[in-house]
Amino acid sequence: MKILLFGMNGQVGWELQRSLAPLGELVAVGHQGANGLCGDFSTPEALAKTVRDVAPNLIINAAAHTAVDKAEGEPALARAINTDAPAVLAREAKQLGALLVHYSTDYVFDGSGNTPRSEDAETAPLSVYGQTKLDGEQAIRSSGCRHLIFRTSWVYAARGGNFAKTMLKLASERDRLTIINDQHGAPTGADLLADVTAHAARMTLVNPALCGTYHLVAAGTTTWFGYARHVIEVARAKGLPIKVSADAIEPVATAAFPTAATRPLNSRLDTAKLQAAFGLKLPDWQPGVDRMLNEILSN
Repeated sequence: MKILLFGMNGQVGWELQRSLAPLGELVAVGHQGANGLCGDFSTPEALAKTVRDVAPNLIINAAAHTAVDKAEGEPALARAINTDAPAVLAREAKQLGALLVHYSTDYVFDGSGNTPRSEDAETAPLSVYGQTKLDGEQAIRSSGCRHLIFRTSWVYAARGGNFAKTMLKLASERDRLTIINDQHGAPTGADLLADVTAHAARMTLVNPALCGTYHLVAAGTTTWFGYARHVIEVARAKGLPIKVSADAIEPVATAAFPTAATRPLNSRLDTAKLQAAFGLKLPDWQPGVDRMLNEILSN
């Protein structure tokens, strides 16, 4: 089997190179491209030639415009990357008979309520990012190609920047921190996304009836405040020089930190469909965060 991975240098793409390797011949492409292959999602038609040249059985799209606030000021670029490029990949996948795996987001919802959203819940994006990701989903579905769409949220990895690293830096420098406490979700490791993707893709190639849209996040829920406290206390227990005291971490509302793009307050996603379809039990968010912290704190 031949696998074509786009977005190889991102957090999820990096982990996918590990998880997909045992499944077949892996061709991984980054934004800059290599060996005549294009990985620039702002030029969607150039991607089509790359797909045709590689002729894969499985296409994994781990590339996206994820700068949520920047997308508000550059909607055309966000649309090219998040909508037009996936549409082209879907068209080419349909022509090849390949399976396309694509990642989407909780931002397709409006974040209202306090219960986890199922896959068939009504969508209502609040931002350019959310709308372009939703349009990308719909383009894939309407193409008629075999596909898996995984909606996820609050993705982190030891590689690159992330919320936990920011909190550790601030906690070592400041006497007091204010952290948002009215956005709810589940921190989800890029390694978990990659492992589930490999498992699900392998099963779906054998049984195309599994194609569809699934929610994929770690189990449990917290807020950015709860996430920050967990990270800081783990670091404190490991003897890191944490300056801020536990009682000097203050919960605040989203309104305290205005942003260009509106964030959903409820990012909870119901994963029952995924777990039943693929025979999985998704782990709680804390052990994955702890593993990530062990990795970055040991370096």
